[in-house]
Formats: sequence, structure tokens, C-alpha cells
Amino acid sequence: MKSEILLKYGQVVRKIRLEKGISQETLADLSGLHRTYMSDVELGKRNVSLENIDRIANALDVSISEIFKQIESGE
Repeated sequence: MKSEILLKYGQVVRKIRLEKGISQETLADLSGLHRTYMSDVELGKRNVSLENIDRIANALDVSISEIFKQIESGE
């Protein structure tokens, strides 16, 4: 069973990515992660490390706190 926080994190990452008009492959390249890993993150299949949370936030040009604010507010 997928963890609720993993699902929410993935949904917010996907939402921000789409708002910025970035493909999953481009986000993976910008963050130095593999495209299939990024797909798993967005689907809530990966328990993302703090290092990768930071890489993804930097690639999206948002703060880590902004991602978690959106998770908490349910945006």
C-alpha cells in the first residue's frame, strides 16, 4: 500500500512540473535523476531521500518548503 505522504508529494511535484511546462524527462535531466525514477516519484512509488527532494525542488526552481506547504494545504 502506498503511503499518503508519498502520493501527495508526487502529486505536488507533478502539478508544479506541469505548471512550469516541463516534461518528466526534462525534470529528470535537470535534477540528475532517471526518468523512470521521476515517474515513480510522481506516482508515489518511491520513498524519496532528502537529497533527492532538494534536487527536485532546485530543478523546479521552488523551495522545499513551498512543496511541503502545498502538500499540507492540499493544493
